[in-house]
Amino acid sequence: MWLSMAIVVVLVVSVVWTVFSKGAKAMSWEMVSKLPGGGFYIGKEGGFLNAIVGSLMIVGASTVLGLLVSIPVVLFLNVYLHKESRLAYVVRLAFDVLFGVPSIVYGAFGFTLMIWFGLRTSLLGGIIVITLLIIPIFVRTMDEASRNFPRGILDACLSLGATRWETLKVVVRQIAPGIATATLLSVGRAIGDAASVMFTAGYTDSIPTSLSQPAATLPLAVFFQLSSPIPEVVDRAYAAALVLTIIVLLISIAGRFITSHFSRHKV
Repeated sequence: MWLSMAIVVVLVVSVVWTVFSKGAKAMSWEMVSKLPGGGFYIGKEGGFLNAIVGSLMIVGASTVLGLLVSIPVVLFLNVYLHKESRLAYVVRLAFDVLFGVPSIVYGAFGFTLMIWFGLRTSLLGGIIVITLLIIPIFVRTMDEASRNFPRGILDACLSLGATRWETLKVVVRQIAPGIATATLLSVGRAIGDAASVMFTAGYTDSIPTSLSQPAATLPLAVFFQLSSPIPEVVDRAYAAALVLTIIVLLISIAGRFITSHFSRHKV
């Protein structure tokens, strides 16, 4: 156990140290506040603000859509269906399979749908495919939290004459820490994914002003710049990776505070 923990700690520290040490050299206010200028990809002026904004737009919209779809599914499985329901078993099995599907498969599926409907790579395409990617994470994580909350609370609500809507509000209050954890895991997966958005969101040096325009993301910014033979551009790739790491770190810290806050109301 100690050896396993030491290996994990060493790997985490090595990754973080590599990103911070190499990214800090190219990091500047210009990198995070300006769009790519002429010759940016050969080491000249500009930054990757387009990738930062694009990532936040895609992840923010996908998280909201994912929650809107996942919470009703979880409540249906744990409140409306019987614990031993065959339908619940089949639904959980389906989401387990979807949970393990590689992101590039979601990207290929989204790309196929876009061709079918005559759509081009766009912000909307990225939002849709990332939403499909994180819904299984939302459902399975929240479902585990829902299955562990005291069933006596549900029985007590119904015995006191509470409506189904009032009962659902009590259940949501109890599984709120699970919802926060699921959101944290989903955002971390979504903001760091490159394979799916490469097919659907595309890439652009500008900030999209509509859903039909392509959008850049930080993972793709890292990918494209890291493959450059120019040392200055490679350093900027590490700077983009540093920004991505900081965003995930801030989200993780905020998620811990939110989980701790909701846990106070858990029975």
